[in-house]
Amino acid sequence: MHGMGAGNSKRNMQWKAALRGWMLGLALVLCALPAWAAGPAANYRIVGYVADASPMPHVSPGKLDVINYAFARVKPDGEVFFSSPRAGDSLAALVALRKANPELKIIVSIGGWGADYFSDVALTGATRQRMADSVASLVEQHDVDGVDIDWEYPTLPGAGISHRPEDKRNFSLMLEALRARLDKLGAAHGSRHYYLSIAAADGEFVAGIELLRASRSLDWINLMTYDFHNSLTATTGHHAGLHLSALAPADDRAGDKAVDQFLAAGVPAKKLNLGVAFYGRAFTGVDAAHDGLQQKYAKYAGDPSWHELVASYIDKNGYVRHWDEKAQAPYLWNAATRTFVSYEDPQSLRAKAAFIKARGLGGVMYWEHGLDSNEQLLDVLDQSLRAR
Repeated sequence: MHGMGAGNSKRNMQWKAALRGWMLGLALVLCALPAWAAGPAANYRIVGYVADASPMPHVSPGKLDVINYAFARVKPDGEVFFSSPRAGDSLAALVALRKANPELKIIVSIGGWGADYFSDVALTGATRQRMADSVASLVEQHDVDGVDIDWEYPTLPGAGISHRPEDKRNFSLMLEALRARLDKLGAAHGSRHYYLSIAAADGEFVAGIELLRASRSLDWINLMTYDFHNSLTATTGHHAGLHLSALAPADDRAGDKAVDQFLAAGVPAKKLNLGVAFYGRAFTGVDAAHDGLQQKYAKYAGDPSWHELVASYIDKNGYVRHWDEKAQAPYLWNAATRTFVSYEDPQSLRAKAAFIKARGLGGVMYWEHGLDSNEQLLDVLDQSLRAR
């Protein structure tokens, strides 16, 4: 017994040594393969809002995954409609882009800043269902891929909109009615999936939404992680900073704080799209300390587009570009006119793309396509996030 056992043990040791050698060789071969051979890279969605215009801006269909056409509106009785007489033609032009990229999704965004009557529609089961049916008709008529709800904001007055405390629960109920109706429509169209998303802000605005419950009805959430500093804030600051500036108070807003707030509520990371802005926020009559960053100002001076920033602002006409390493955000300071401009640029977008990957988020959303300059900023997002 002992002799036979010893012989088997020796053969087992020889076999294991050979196996280890084979596995080591395989590991070395795999390490030598190019990165793409190991499997496709993770996909991150790029969602771009495209506002109605005449003419519509050029959109390269291969550079993004989702176009949110802005905007449709809702009437107090729940009917969804377009206020622009061009909407039908504009949507048809966007839908036609799917010929070049069949994977491109065209979504109609309903609402926007100042859009009213969401609270009234969400109030009863009858008006919620009427809205859901109207949405289904719109989606079917224009052959789009779903809708995005941009209610700014449940329970809050916003720009004078109707609001009530019940909005918090009613918003969830409205989304559930929409989800059920879109699923029913999809079943009638060969099990097609129609998309439902929302635009949402952070901070105090979160108090008006049942985040976790709402997220169950949604394919993703477009985080409006911009406008942190604007005409309504007391000081200048990064309007789309990824992190807090060293000069910012602890309760200031930032992109990473917004993401953490949604994750803490239980929203899956893959359902979150980090928002970026293709425009700046300008302030004049600014105190000169720290080159105008986080300072009091005399007057809000507008929101120059990326196109305007490139043409007339960045390192031109007395505007000097600065980079806030901690916030991962650029800004401009004009000492002669005491004008401060917060904005996004390729460097800040690459930092946000790295953050999206590091945190395992779903992707990025931007406002708004027509503000870009020859798709310069979209190219940065495309090159930084999309799998090759």
